[in-house]
Amino acid sequence: MVRTSRSSGILLHPTSFPGRFGIGDLGEDAYRFVDFLVRAGQGLWQVLPLGPTGYGNSPYMSFSAFAGNPLLISVEDLVKDDLLAQADLDNPPSFPGDRIDYGMVGLFKWLLLLKSFQRFKSGSYSARRDEYESFCGEHAFWLDDYALFMALKEAHAGDVWARWEATAARRDPDALEGWRRKLSKKVQFQKYAQYLFFKQWGSLKTYCQEHGIRIIGDMPIYVARDSADVWVHRHLFQLDDRGSPTVVAGVPPDYFSATGQRWGNPIYHWDAMARSGYQWWINRFRINLSLVDIVRLDHFRGFEAYWEIPPEEPAAINGRWVKGPGADFFKTMENALGELPVIAEDLGVITPEVDALRDQFGLPGMRVLQMAFGNDPKAPEYRRENHIQNCVVYTATHDHNTTVGWFTAEPGKETTQTKEEVEEERANVLKYLGTDGSEIHWDFIGVALGSVAQMAIFPLQDILGLGTRDRMNRPGTAHGNWEWRYDPGLLTEEIEQRLRKLTTKYDRISR
Repeated sequence: MVRTSRSSGILLHPTSFPGRFGIGDLGEDAYRFVDFLVRAGQGLWQVLPLGPTGYGNSPYMSFSAFAGNPLLISVEDLVKDDLLAQADLDNPPSFPGDRIDYGMVGLFKWLLLLKSFQRFKSGSYSARRDEYESFCGEHAFWLDDYALFMALKEAHAGDVWARWEATAARRDPDALEGWRRKLSKKVQFQKYAQYLFFKQWGSLKTYCQEHGIRIIGDMPIYVARDSADVWVHRHLFQLDDRGSPTVVAGVPPDYFSATGQRWGNPIYHWDAMARSGYQWWINRFRINLSLVDIVRLDHFRGFEAYWEIPPEEPAAINGRWVKGPGADFFKTMENALGELPVIAEDLGVITPEVDALRDQFGLPGMRVLQMAFGNDPKAPEYRRENHIQNCVVYTATHDHNTTVGWFTAEPGKETTQTKEEVEEERANVLKYLGTDGSEIHWDFIGVALGSVAQMAIFPLQDILGLGTRDRMNRPGTAHGNWEWRYDPGLLTEEIEQRLRKLTTKYDRISR
């Protein structure tokens, strides 16, 4: 259950903020964006998962379900805190302006964070060191293992944990103790980076709260195989003796892919999860809800039934549905944490059983306007006249094309539809909206704002009227995703006032 007044907001991941250092961060541009939300009358800011990313840079494939992404740390704020010198930031590399080069950013930022850590250790920062020690103690239940995991990963040239030295991979106690001693400085550095992230994010969250902005976070159902979570809790996942998955996650063919998606994540051993009282999940929810106000639970349908694929299968289509933990899971979460402020991501192959599980716990589902005009049997459900109050309406999500890109896409390139299907869908859109489509993004934003849905969300790309080149992710592709950044000059006063006027018209203005 999400208790909120009628409201609206923008989907934008912090990596997409502008700035000098190649990637968005938690510094001044983040605060400027919050100020923009306030002036535009918005009350919600939705982000993607905040964890540290690995291969492919996907926030849905993090090294930890608990940690924050150190690349989001503002190095300019470290100068303000006297943890770096201004000279340290002079002459940065020539980063691309509108895309993220993760390799360049990683090399640059990790060197600065290491320099900051050395300064922190050697300087007179007794109050901050006390704060750091307190943070480490409070978060020890996940931080100790995560920091060692990352230090070990570096010691093994970045290799996946299953290919480490055998005693480290299987977490032999004597071997781990030896590694802790050997890598103690690197372990401390990883903890320091997390301390900085949580401190900067906490300050930004407080600023949001002071200005009436609620943050919607995002919790992927699965975790990456190459993660501290799987390395530490192997018994909670379906793995063989070598640490390889015996089945992997994905979805069958659906709206997003005609052949399905093979994600490759290990799947939970739900019986073992249940025997532990779902404690790992309780801890995960607790950490996430300390960082955000509302959680979008990604791939909600996997809690009712999930699609498992044999690991040797190269494609997703040869899988099967297996029952998930269902109501027992959510009852346990509520007993431990109280009423859950959760949005159920209920897109894809959704059955009556999934709908019933969502409704049993009063969770709002999602209605995506781009999915409302095609031939999918669920398309009518996404149209405004069929929305319900307890849902969240989106013009698009991070997995969709931008609305302008979707409306102008060529068959066979950005869509799997035939030319005839595309033409029919566009005709349906124009007829439904009574528009010529010249400002299709504002048409969709107006429909979303006018919906009875309690919350309305639109990606910043739709506010700016951007095309396909500026989409965030193309599901089923491994490269070129999660790189988009916006030009701050695009957030004009005209756009701000237009959004505020529409938001006021439809009684969603944040007061």
